[in-house]
Amino acid sequence: MKDKSVAKKTEILSGAEIILRALEAEGVRDIFGYPGGSVIPLYDAIYHNENLDHVLTRHEQGAIHAAAGYARATGKVGVCIATSGPGATNLVTGLADAFLDSTPIVAITGQVTNNLLGRDSFQEAHISGIVIPITKYSYLVKDIKDLARVIHEAFYIAKSGRPGPVLIDIPKDVTLQTAEFIYPPVIDLPGYQPVHTATESALDQAAAALAKAERPLIFIGGGAVNAKAYKEVAELQKRLNIPFTYTLMGKGLLSDYDESCLGMLGMHGTAYANYAMHETDLVLGLGVRFDDRVTGKLSEFAKGATVIHADIDGAEFNKNVRADIILHGDLKETLQLLNKKLTKVSFPDWQAWKDHLAELKLTHPLQCENEKYLTPAFILEAINELVEGEAFFTTEVGQNQMWAAQYLKCKYPNTFVTSGGLGTMGYGLPSATGIQKAHPEKPVFLIAGDGSLQMNIQEMATLVHSKLPVNIILLNNYSLGMVKQWQNFFFDSRYSSTDMTGQPDFVKLAEAYGAVGKRIFSKEEVAPALLEARNSDKVYLLDFQIDPCQNVYPMVPAGGTLNNMYLS
Repeated sequence: MKDKSVAKKTEILSGAEIILRALEAEGVRDIFGYPGGSVIPLYDAIYHNENLDHVLTRHEQGAIHAAAGYARATGKVGVCIATSGPGATNLVTGLADAFLDSTPIVAITGQVTNNLLGRDSFQEAHISGIVIPITKYSYLVKDIKDLARVIHEAFYIAKSGRPGPVLIDIPKDVTLQTAEFIYPPVIDLPGYQPVHTATESALDQAAAALAKAERPLIFIGGGAVNAKAYKEVAELQKRLNIPFTYTLMGKGLLSDYDESCLGMLGMHGTAYANYAMHETDLVLGLGVRFDDRVTGKLSEFAKGATVIHADIDGAEFNKNVRADIILHGDLKETLQLLNKKLTKVSFPDWQAWKDHLAELKLTHPLQCENEKYLTPAFILEAINELVEGEAFFTTEVGQNQMWAAQYLKCKYPNTFVTSGGLGTMGYGLPSATGIQKAHPEKPVFLIAGDGSLQMNIQEMATLVHSKLPVNIILLNNYSLGMVKQWQNFFFDSRYSSTDMTGQPDFVKLAEAYGAVGKRIFSKEEVAPALLEARNSDKVYLLDFQIDPCQNVYPMVPAGGTLNNMYLS
């Protein structure tokens, strides 16, 4: 990639000022971070800057998850700042999470001064080396003259091709030095070629295969969301008028209210989505990785079906599931070309297939029944009735995440934000910070479990201090529910270290942070409490008391087949 942009302005600035000016030039307006010794010059520059809004989180992990939530809810690059040493290493989990979920982030870390590098100096950590396997690229900028170019490159790398995180490590003395500021700089990345176009031959094969299929199925992944292929996927589905299912990361790209929607696929997917994938004779996978949580036993996944795999990342092809037809290219462009070809194709009558799947929906509905306790299904369906898809949702990780994916109904892309590939407990609360910062006019609901919520509970202070009125929906079962469920199913109910009855009083804890807390026991209390939280301008925590033994169904055992599920 060669950028021949002409410089727009020339000034003499400090390294810290260059960083902020470069961020502004990239369209950044919001930053999440936590100060420390090596980034004091940068924070001094932030103090004098009127164009960037800095959100002070209470932990560096909170900062990077907030940046991830912001990026996922906007489609822009999220930005976070941390100091050297432990500040930088506290970003590692967030970088790994962003890498697996293809979330575009630029993480800026401070570093000890150049003359102290490699001497085991106070708060020195080789962060640019540590994160090599979990970033698209990492930099150590030793020369102030490279600073503007590196920032420009970092944003290009983070958002182009398959998106992902980039780290920029900057010694403290570089932020104090001065240099000429030229932006945008000329950059040259000959070894980085992220743009591909699906071949004409492959597109013709895909169109021909669709025309021959008797039981076709569209399978949507997070890559389709990242490609911003919203209109193209919608046009494809409307043109074919066939059922679709999605991964956890693909939820929301097409509306859950659409009658063709089968919901999520996989280990805790809907029974009818899993049966559909087992019975289909053609899978059109759009931006999917075919990871183990959706495929189950690989040799039995969509056995006998023609697999069309469309993705930007060539490394994903044939990695897990063998593809018969590969559409390697930017998904938005690929689908534009495919949709154009499909206007000239005659398709068979797929009504019998659609009727069959409609019957499966009726005979195998989601089940979450409990006569004694509030159920997650009742709570989440009450949220659906309240907001009717006009809200943003984020989750923690565990049973709460799976229930949210099963029952919450999304109308729009980027409105369901969760940790997929890494499954990071503690993601949800800071993620909600970033989402609410990006969309102050929209309601944001965090679905949390009592175990996961405490991983980054300190970020409730960030929400209150920043006046970000997130609604925290706590599904409180006084246990590590997902681990407990596995112990129940596969370890003869030996509940080793999953009992969390020593939990704090979450209502009092919320009040201590300056939020509003309320505990809910009965169905009659649910709707009024949700309405009160939704209409408030304060951070609200609703502590719903659910059954400690409630399991998530369906469940496909690890390595099992999609047609062999625990249904209830």
